[in-house]
Amino acid sequence: MFKKNVDAKALQRLSGADKKKLRRTAKQRFSQASDDDLDAILPPKVEITVAKYPSRTLVYGIEGELPMLFDIDGRGHELFPTVYALWKVPYLLPAFTLKGGEVSHFILGGADLMFPGISVPPEGLPSFQAGQPWSVKVPGNPAPIAVGTTTMSNTEALKAGLRGKALRIAHYYKDLLWASADGRYVPNEGFYDDMVIEDPNFASASQHIDSSEDPSEGKQDKAAVDVSECLTEDHAINSETIENVTAGVSELNLPQEKTTEEQTEEKEHQHLSTEEIDSLLDICLLQALHTNIKDKDLPMPGSILWSNHILPCRPPGVTLDIKKSSHKKLSKWLQSKSSSGLISVKEDKHKKEVMLISISRKHPDYTAFKHHKRVQEPVEQHDNIVADGSSTKQLEVDEIYKPSSHVNPIFLAVDADTGKYYSASEASDVVFRYVEKENLVKQTDKAKVILDATLCDALYKGAVKKGSAYPSEIHKKDLGSTFINRMQIHHRVARGNEVAIRKGAIRTVQIMTERRQGNKKMTRVSGLECFLLDADSLASELQKKFACSTTTAELPGKKGQHEVLIQGGVIENLAKHLVEHHGVPKRYIEVYDKTKK
Repeated sequence: MFKKNVDAKALQRLSGADKKKLRRTAKQRFSQASDDDLDAILPPKVEITVAKYPSRTLVYGIEGELPMLFDIDGRGHELFPTVYALWKVPYLLPAFTLKGGEVSHFILGGADLMFPGISVPPEGLPSFQAGQPWSVKVPGNPAPIAVGTTTMSNTEALKAGLRGKALRIAHYYKDLLWASADGRYVPNEGFYDDMVIEDPNFASASQHIDSSEDPSEGKQDKAAVDVSECLTEDHAINSETIENVTAGVSELNLPQEKTTEEQTEEKEHQHLSTEEIDSLLDICLLQALHTNIKDKDLPMPGSILWSNHILPCRPPGVTLDIKKSSHKKLSKWLQSKSSSGLISVKEDKHKKEVMLISISRKHPDYTAFKHHKRVQEPVEQHDNIVADGSSTKQLEVDEIYKPSSHVNPIFLAVDADTGKYYSASEASDVVFRYVEKENLVKQTDKAKVILDATLCDALYKGAVKKGSAYPSEIHKKDLGSTFINRMQIHHRVARGNEVAIRKGAIRTVQIMTERRQGNKKMTRVSGLECFLLDADSLASELQKKFACSTTTAELPGKKGQHEVLIQGGVIENLAKHLVEHHGVPKRYIEVYDKTKK
């Protein structure tokens, strides 16, 4: 929404009547907001300005301060809070929580939020409808990073197998609306230029944060933070038992009765001394190097190492803050570990970030460390809700790859089956196993792989123009995708017990409305066979649903493929019916309306 730099056409103050109207609209749009919440973002005794943009978008802000609200259509139907407003009132909107801080990198790059990037709590998705405003949060960080509109309801999401687009992002931290404020700021230390991670100072870091929050839960979270800040803690911790560290807390008289388990969880929050934090950092790093980080994952940005690998390895209930260590900064700590010979790091001048390049797995600290296996809590599985009938069973669509003559030698070298189908991650793992087996990682630059004759032929034979030299090395980040492109792409479609594997990428369902014989409309739908749908059965079903005549016809030049013709312009309802009742993902439906000029 705010990706391109566009100047406002006009900037003016709101009259008293307009301010009251804006407040009423905000109250209707954000039904969970209290009067105090609205006072925080629209103070009653200050001037409110509105900036008008060529796209009809209106941006409302406190005069001389920050933008608080924006209206996409200019009529109040699509009114959203800015991240500045959400940082004042974090529970103003319900929120999806990402699976990890690394997903925020894509959101800050302007991408919409997809369902695979959302952390689903054990109790399942909350209830929501299409077109509702929701915000986005990072685990362990109370400040939202983006706002947008839901693309489907929770029921539709379950029918789609939690795939596809969940939230159409309208505004996010680091976009031009955020940058347009003269007093722009970040709410906590977890906000970086290219991603957002857990706030190290967030007092309730050990509390499980659900993937979606309603307003009442948000207020309870805020109260829990305020209470935890008031705890009187015992700082006497034995460094030899750092993995089981706990601290005593004074008795608290809380408004509600606490169970023994809840009181134990509160006692798990403690502060560590500088020496204990340094020791715990080393333990978490060694645990991550043993259990999580593989050589094929390198090079790795320091921020990813910290958020995805170091923090998850800390003991339960312990808040780990790099700024409270003797190193003060993540880069200085990693450089100290590099000086000891345990790891090798290098500063990326473009990203202005320290990168983990290699790991010395023969280092005395590495070999002497005894790592423990982390036990993951079982997550309750929830069946997707589908209607009765064979055609409405849950549809599964996957892209798979089969080894070709180009890559067969690589598969044979690592004893992998050349006759089976592989997912993208499985295929990528095969080529990295070959690299590890043949020791092809470049010693002077761990981010690159040297190409021997077999790997070079697999990646480039027949693809390099005559007279051009074959490359001698390839970057690790490009190796997997280049290898997969040399394989044969297939797609697998499954509905219940019926499974079909076909060569090539999956084709979309095409719905087209056109005029025939004057002003009459006709809707045509094709591509049904790709999703295991029978044209005749669907025609009979649509005839009853839309109370109109339907027929089927074989597509010219395409034996065995049929289209369904429906009388009238039912293009939108038909697309919705295919998604809700037959499980066809929205991303595989293309709609064309030739009746509109």
